[in-house]
Parts: sequence; C-alpha cells; structure tokens
Amino acid sequence: MLNRNRKFLGLAVVIAALSGYAGATLAADARGETTWQKDHPRRTEVNDRLRNQNRRIHQDVRDGTLTRSQAAADHAQDHQVRQEERDMASQNNGHITKNEQRVLNQQENGISKDIPPK
Repeated sequence: MLNRNRKFLGLAVVIAALSGYAGATLAADARGETTWQKDHPRRTEVNDRLRNQNRRIHQDVRDGTLTRSQAAADHAQDHQVRQEERDMASQNNGHITKNEQRVLNQQENGISKDIPPK
C-alpha cells in the first residue's frame, strides 16, 4: 500500500512538472504573444490569415452571402493550405522560409477572392 502511494505521488509530481513546463512554453507575454508565436512568426502570420478567413466564411454563411456548399469548398481549400504549411514546417525544423510564406500567402489570396467582401 505504501509503495502504491509513492508511485501515485511520483506520478502526480511528474504531471505537475510537465504541465508547468507546457504552461511556461505557451504562456503569453504582455502583448498576448506566446513563445511559439515569437519563435514562428511566419507560421503565425499564415495561420492568423487562415483563422481570419475561416471567420469570414462562417459570417458570410450566417449573412446568406455564401452558400453552405461554397463555404465547404472554401474550407477545404483552407485546409489544404494549412496542411501544406505544416508539411513545409516539418521539413525545416518547425519553421517556414520567406519563400514558402509567400507561396502560402498567394494561395490564401486566391481563396480570399472567393469570399464576398464586406
């Protein structure tokens, strides 16, 4: 019984240490920027654009300016861009190059043109 309690306590200490590490890694600074965002500014910019486009698509469906099938097609294209961004990053230690960012931004510009302007 005592050995079992020690194992449980040891496990609890490990979990607490890991959660503290994860919290410190993802903690936001005064500007709201996380460590990951600071270390991956190009990926952050690409993903912020994708998030914004996703929000615009949802809003346009609610407003009736975009059909559900059009929205599904736009979401599928966004998903492809996001997957491409991840694939590019996996080939370069988690980062994307300026040229890769430019290519992704051009793809996002094409998708953005399909979303009705406000």
